[in-house]
Amino acid sequence: MAIAEYIASLSQNPYFGAGFGLFGLGAGAAILRKGVQTSILLFRRHCMITLEVPCRDKSYQWLLHWITHKGARQTQHLSVETSFHQKDTGQIKTKYDFIPSVGQHFFRYRGTWIKVDRTREQHTLDLHMGIPWETVTLTAFGRNKELYYNILEDARTMALKQHEGMTVMYTAMGSEWRPFGHPRRRRPLHSVVLRAGLAERILDDCIDFINSPQWYTDRGIPYRRGYLLHGPPGCGKSSFIMALAGELEYNICVLNLSERGLTDDRLNHLLSVAPQQSIILLEDVDAAFVSREDTPTQKSAYEGLNRVTFSGLLNCLDGVASTEARIVFMTTNYLERLDPALIRPGRVDMKEFVGYCDQAQIELMFLRFYKGERAPEHARSFAMNVLEKKKVVSPAQIQGYFMFHKHSPPEKVLLDVESIWTLG
Repeated sequence: MAIAEYIASLSQNPYFGAGFGLFGLGAGAAILRKGVQTSILLFRRHCMITLEVPCRDKSYQWLLHWITHKGARQTQHLSVETSFHQKDTGQIKTKYDFIPSVGQHFFRYRGTWIKVDRTREQHTLDLHMGIPWETVTLTAFGRNKELYYNILEDARTMALKQHEGMTVMYTAMGSEWRPFGHPRRRRPLHSVVLRAGLAERILDDCIDFINSPQWYTDRGIPYRRGYLLHGPPGCGKSSFIMALAGELEYNICVLNLSERGLTDDRLNHLLSVAPQQSIILLEDVDAAFVSREDTPTQKSAYEGLNRVTFSGLLNCLDGVASTEARIVFMTTNYLERLDPALIRPGRVDMKEFVGYCDQAQIELMFLRFYKGERAPEHARSFAMNVLEKKKVVSPAQIQGYFMFHKHSPPEKVLLDVESIWTLG
């Protein structure tokens, strides 16, 4: 009753009625509102921890998938991502991945409630990816940053398990690397039949390089390794690099030096931001540049094909600004067309010739396709017949011949050797 009487007395007060009282109440309300806002701001600043992950960050997609599978399982506001995966049987399976849609979501992680805000700027585009700019913001009580570190590690681990046993191919898109196509099953190293000892020699050198960073540091040598595989087409250069990447559990970054719009600066940037544990592959480097010792007529045929200069490539491979801790493989069908400066030690540390089949290679390839008690005898006869008919034959020709006769008995394969050079 006292409060009611006090308010009634204020209404009869002439000063209050003149507006001074109303002004005081308004000022008090504004101060109270400001105080509440400040208190909330101070509470958020000192009692809550926030993590913002933009769509350009590598962990963005990892985090979205992890939140769906491990965190906000009960959320009913989802977006769909459709992908296709090839099963071991060869069939293509359609896969639907649900990720949190734009809006707010909640989940509990290790006893802590976390709010997820996924926002999308419809009028702002990511120039590199060509999609609306998005961010995911995580908010939780406390001040322990270890919470978000554990979440990101769990998301990364889950993403890596999806590609376990697979080789991811990357291609250059703008100023960044993006996965190209679907991850491929790792190819066994023994499935690529090279001359005796060649595959083992390159593999041992790669493993020694990967395990010896301190050795390079102690001697002041740049920690990078370059390889050049040269030889006729169809002899297994690219196939071996694919199998080698699987053996090392590395991915492959394919870079086309003849690509229109590729500049020296962009090339240097791409080499410096290549994904970790990846082989950088420059295929057919002879098609991008010719030797500086060639005639002017030959040089003019290559002018204007691309904007990458030869000196720019050399500086990217072994210049002051070139990055370390990388493995670069180059392939060519014509070693004589390459400038000596490109393949000197320091830029190319190991040159290996991958040539036509010898008798041992042909026998090994035969035994991969045909089994049985007399298979070794048939393999030896087949290899001798092939080399007697023609001195040079590539592994691609031999494999194509076996694929044509995959349902034929070995006796039929031995009688039709002449067709090796006529198929296709």
